Amino acid sequence: MEHRNLFDEKTSAHFIDRIQKLTPETNALWGKMNVSQMLLHCQKPFLIAKGDLVPKPNPIIKFLFGKSAKKQLVSGVPFKKSLPTFPEAIITDKREFEKEKAGLIKTISDFQKSGDNGLTKNQHPFFGDMSVSDWNMLMTQHLDHHLRQFGA
Repeated sequence: MEHRNLFDEKTSAHFIDRIQKLTPETNALWGKMNVSQMLLHCQKPFLIAKGDLVPKPNPIIKFLFGKSAKKQLVSGVPFKKSLPTFPEAIITDKREFEKEKAGLIKTISDFQKSGDNGLTKNQHPFFGDMSVSDWNMLMTQHLDHHLRQFGA
């Protein structure tokens, strides 16, 4: 995937264009979420990156899998389907499509504009130390994964 730097305006525009192609009727190619739930789910990692959301992972699972999961997820290889996620990002209730779509677009735009100064200085709650490059890769890979999930 050539679009890897969300601090770059062209990259953020690329993802926003893909989001604009979604409709309330867009169906998932895999997974349990509907399109509105996915749009909210995709906002959660940005909240972690800014330090506004701090999930509380199981310390044993973090110790056993945190570093290896990080290595896999920031490698540039597309995410596998149906990977586990943290409880705060599991969206099961009914969501309003236009609200969640606008929310994700604003989140991406704000992330791009704030640049690496907008990143938390704290460790990722599950993956530990994260470089700017790691955050970028994680964000772009996660967005790409879920947009592909909905054919966008």
